[in-house]
Amino acid sequence: MSKQKVIICHSINENLADAISQCTYDKLFILVDEHTRKLCIPLIQEAGFMKDAQLICIGAEDVHKNLDTLAYVWKQLGDRGATRHSLLVNLGGGMVTDLGGFAASTFKRGIKYINVPTTLLAMVDASVGGKTGINFNGLKNEIGVFSPAESVLIDSEFLKSLDLHNLLSGYAEMLKHGLISTPEHWAELLNFDFNKTDYKALQKLVAKSVQIKEKIVECDPYETGIRKALNLGHTVGHAFESFALEINHPVLHGYAVAWGMVCELYFSHVKTGFPKDKLRQTLQFIKEHYGKLEFDCKHYDRLYEFMTHDKKNIADRINFTLLSDVGDIQINQSATKEEIMDMLDFYRESM
Repeated sequence: MSKQKVIICHSINENLADAISQCTYDKLFILVDEHTRKLCIPLIQEAGFMKDAQLICIGAEDVHKNLDTLAYVWKQLGDRGATRHSLLVNLGGGMVTDLGGFAASTFKRGIKYINVPTTLLAMVDASVGGKTGINFNGLKNEIGVFSPAESVLIDSEFLKSLDLHNLLSGYAEMLKHGLISTPEHWAELLNFDFNKTDYKALQKLVAKSVQIKEKIVECDPYETGIRKALNLGHTVGHAFESFALEINHPVLHGYAVAWGMVCELYFSHVKTGFPKDKLRQTLQFIKEHYGKLEFDCKHYDRLYEFMTHDKKNIADRINFTLLSDVGDIQINQSATKEEIMDMLDFYRESM
């Protein structure tokens, strides 16, 4: 898999113009959703490349990350004369970069695309690493391909339009990157002050976070080994996310991952010796900033069932990424149904 270029921007217009100029293309398309058309297009409106660009706008939020929206994007590209030499710029959050990346990777067997993530979650997670896809059959990212963008442009200017909920959603993935890297970076993340957000400091933390992910993806582009480290919190997190969707109380991806990390760090403590004090500190940070997902023991079986559908499972075994300590990663760990019920008890009691 070719390596994508990650650019930490000093000026989005200059950096994006430069990234576009490095691709040969006949037509330029920009994919946005209703939010980014209103909030983010004005930041690039004056750039020279905009006079040639054609906008494709889709509905916002994860509910639109589906086959219908994908077909709409393909149809727009086709109806407006896109060829296999066209270029697509995905300007938006993880839904736009995931779906736009998949649309680009499959239209006429693949056209080039650039990601400009506008949410913190997309910057540190969805837009980097070459995973693209849509939700299908009630399951997250069930259909997709590995296909990296030509480049990914990160600019903290976009974050100023985000509310605290969406900032925290992205921050959960950064916290995960801290847990799988070094105690220093993990501690630095626990100490960030969201009461007075310093966007310059946040951009530096984002750059560090992206570096951690890039390094892992480079070693294991197709997730056969160490890239599974990036799944910390996700086996349980995806189950929480699907459950919340099913009961009509959708939650942001990062919140589900944060709650999933509480569960999987508990497993890490029990199974692989993750230190109790670090579990407590991380749990405290998550409890204070993310609250908790409400459910009771009659929902345990349904949550367990969602975990059995996880893409990372091997045969019939639910697969977890655990830690022996911050930065000490233990992939391909499994648990019995009884242990999972015990973990859900811990979550409800401690949160």
